[in-house]
Amino acid sequence: MSVDAPGTEHDGDPVQQPSDEGAGAEPASRQPSHGLERAIRRETGSGRVLASAIVALIVALFCVYALLESTLQAINQPAWLIDPESASRFIAGLPEDADRNILGLLGLVIAVVGLIFVLVALRRGRSGRRSLPGQRIAVVLDDEVLASALARRARSAATVRPEQVTVVLSRNEAIVNVRPTSGIPVSAEAVLAAVEDELRRLRPHPYPLLRVRVAGTGVVGA
Repeated sequence: MSVDAPGTEHDGDPVQQPSDEGAGAEPASRQPSHGLERAIRRETGSGRVLASAIVALIVALFCVYALLESTLQAINQPAWLIDPESASRFIAGLPEDADRNILGLLGLVIAVVGLIFVLVALRRGRSGRRSLPGQRIAVVLDDEVLASALARRARSAATVRPEQVTVVLSRNEAIVNVRPTSGIPVSAEAVLAAVEDELRRLRPHPYPLLRVRVAGTGVVGA
């Protein structure tokens, strides 16, 4: 059984953004005062260290390989893979001396890899944190802590043990999975209301869309 919070995308209906009125509302003014916007962006975003390290590693490996082949050629030793002169002649002879299908496939792979790195560079990274409303201080909450708080409310509403509730939290969605105890039904609507109340109390930004899923099979009670 799956229940979605109001305002989530369900059965093809468009997503409705939380308004300032009614249940599940997220405040319209999310930006803190006193110049804390930059601090919150820094704490909730992530750098491109991993992508930069991958690019640097690839470039370093290519340079080491080129140095190795040049050294082997200088001391009149056979090339490890291909000597620089043969590689230069091969590249200069393209595309006449190469299979066009291979060239097309190689070009497609290079284009896809380049597009991935461009998208990574343009899109803002995320560090798994969310900001909470605060006018005088910058409040940042880890997703693990938020997921733990939601799971605690879900356990209380469902009256189950901690291991029977899991929360999967992404940037725009929170999925609460509940496995009921055998013989004791769990109301998905009650769990949804409790978890949504916790979200309204904390008001994290970005505000996740909430889904509650109650498993069809239960676990044996202690």
